[in-house]
Amino acid sequence: MLILGVILLLIGWLTGIGILSTVGIILLVVGAVLMLLGSVNRPVLGRRYWY
Repeated sequence: MLILGVILLLIGWLTGIGILSTVGIILLVVGAVLMLLGSVNRPVLGRRYWY
């Protein structure tokens, strides 16, 4: 999710498409939160691992 967020953010920034940048930022934030919760072994929405 983090990688997809970075890719969409870069594409949106380079092409000037604002919606791609917005979606990229949202995916980066959600991916970072899931990564933090997963690193402290806390289950998220009933799942311990997100593959």
